[in-house]
Amino acid sequence: MKLEGVKVLDLSLFLPGPHLTMMMRDHGADVIAVEPPGGEPNRRIGLTQNGHTVWFRNTHRGKRSLCINLKHSSGRKALLDLCTTADVLVESFRPGVTRRLGIDYETLRRVAPQLVYCSISAYGQYGPKALKPAHDLSIQADSGLLSINLDADDRPAQPHMPVADLTASLVSLSGILMALYRRTQTGQGDYLDISMQDAVIAWLPNALGPVFAASRSPVPKDERSWGGAAMYQIYPTADDSYLVLGGSEVKFAENLLTALNREDLIPLCRQPPGPVQNPVRDFLRSTFVTQPLEYWNQWFEGMDVCYAPVRDLHSALFDSHLEERRMLLLDSQGNRHLGVPIAFTEEPASPNFSLPRVGQQNEEILTEIGYSKENILQLQNAGTVLCED
Repeated sequence: MKLEGVKVLDLSLFLPGPHLTMMMRDHGADVIAVEPPGGEPNRRIGLTQNGHTVWFRNTHRGKRSLCINLKHSSGRKALLDLCTTADVLVESFRPGVTRRLGIDYETLRRVAPQLVYCSISAYGQYGPKALKPAHDLSIQADSGLLSINLDADDRPAQPHMPVADLTASLVSLSGILMALYRRTQTGQGDYLDISMQDAVIAWLPNALGPVFAASRSPVPKDERSWGGAAMYQIYPTADDSYLVLGGSEVKFAENLLTALNREDLIPLCRQPPGPVQNPVRDFLRSTFVTQPLEYWNQWFEGMDVCYAPVRDLHSALFDSHLEERRMLLLDSQGNRHLGVPIAFTEEPASPNFSLPRVGQQNEEILTEIGYSKENILQLQNAGTVLCED
């Protein structure tokens, strides 16, 4: 597999870091989850199935667990020893914590110059907000995303995708892979300062026309992507369901409006998004609400229009297309896992569905870096390395 032979130390918690290191594990990396006493918090968040939460199962499959107390000097020493054999370290402490613990990049690079060290934080390692605590929702709010995520009454709505978390995950993965490639040429590791806010801001090119060109914030209901285009819109149906038109190219408008005998509205779809397209929106709204969703599913069959029913998450995930794409996997216990979205032809991913107990591989991992059984027993007796019964 692509990342076979790469060793990753994952000190991060919750979602961004664990998600990115699981993707690396799916493609062959040896990922060691360096867990704090008590273990990864998402072991206990949300619904549990066969002894593990669904969240934990979909961020930690195939990883090994080393549970170590980094507040102990012997724990820090063990981590430094481990870093000499590692390729990547991922952490998500608040800025300044790793320096206080003595596991910051400048310290580790002296013993492990090959290490690619990735820090993921809310606002980055420097700047006026660097020490401000934040999770996904507050980052989305502070970055302007909630101002364009409005409900029918133009009020900010609770987002249902952890956009800041997962953009940080994907940006981090990209940066780590670039650093590993560069290391093949220089032999040297690197340091990545990944800010969740930086990541979401970088993913806004389609939203910044009004901001950059007109020095104003977007008006979502008039913008192409958020309601200003009749052909990029959510419409109710007769059975209190919804359908979506998701392509505002004129060719799709021509195909749809011709089929509905309203070719006279096509010129309006050639206009910029906004109030000028209200007559088209009004017509489509009054049309789609006359029949239930299943009627429209059949009506649109074979038509060259960007159309989709609004489905609930359960029915969407169990769609036959996703099954064929292997985006829903089943382990030997009958537990379901998300599939791997990076589909290589050569050396494809091979997810390992095993899930570690807290500290399950303590002895195995420490033995690999030369610790004797006596050394490990001393660490256990001191409460430096811990294991869940």
